[in-house]
Amino acid sequence: MKFKYIEEFFVRILMGAALALVFAFVVGIVFTVFHRGWSCISWEMVSSLPGGGFYIGKEGGFLNAIVGSVYIVGASTVLGLVVSIPVVFYLNVFLRSSSKLAYVARLAYDVLFGIPSIVYGAFAFTLMIWLGLRTSLLGGILVTTLLIIPVLIRSMDEIARNFPRDLLDASYSLGATRLETMGVVLRQIMPGIATATLLSVGRAIGDAAGVMFTAGFSDSIPTSLSQPAATLPLSIFFQLSAPQAEVQNRAYAAALVLTGIVLVISLVGRFIMHRFSKNKI
Repeated sequence: MKFKYIEEFFVRILMGAALALVFAFVVGIVFTVFHRGWSCISWEMVSSLPGGGFYIGKEGGFLNAIVGSVYIVGASTVLGLVVSIPVVFYLNVFLRSSSKLAYVARLAYDVLFGIPSIVYGAFAFTLMIWLGLRTSLLGGILVTTLLIIPVLIRSMDEIARNFPRDLLDASYSLGATRLETMGVVLRQIMPGIATATLLSVGRAIGDAAGVMFTAGFSDSIPTSLSQPAATLPLSIFFQLSAPQAEVQNRAYAAALVLTGIVLVISLVGRFIMHRFSKNKI
């Protein structure tokens, strides 16, 4: 009996140490980005385009990277949801839980979920060459969509699989069609959809390897899908690669903006999840 108490004591210590370690990493990252970025950031930097010699310490900003990231992440998230939600409904409403097709599909999405983003970028780049396409905003949107679809499907599927099957049977017994039943399911898993969207946005907005091959980089804001587009991760990468300390500090300023965008998206997502959770049955 005494051994069980000792074991529980050590397990609590390990859990507390793990929690403290994760918290220390988060605080360290946020402090470093804020400390080095806050002293350098300015309104001109976030509201103007790069000037001549910006990446060697001269005047300008990274508005092109902010707008490019918003374009790519926003469009890819919408496209990803359009593809992912019907797949999740098909797996959980139209197929039986013991279906071999559902098992194979989930296994495939697990594999796709773990593939590094640079592999998606290399695949998309090869496909673009075969189709005769150049690096562009469209290429960045497509590769980012491919990247986040497995994230959306696996996250929403886990929520939908825990959906009470009795509620489905009750809907069918009342004469509802499968399409009408999908509306019931959608209302119940809406917080899960919001969570999956947050995860996908976090992965999409921080991706640098995929868009490097497909979106390219430009000091101007793209006005069409065929033009190259800059993103914040690539802007940070290029500025950190510079030897000048001033340019490296600008990279931390861009990282601070990126962190702020993710924080705002997270807060909005939590508000949406809380709002829809009130409406659950």
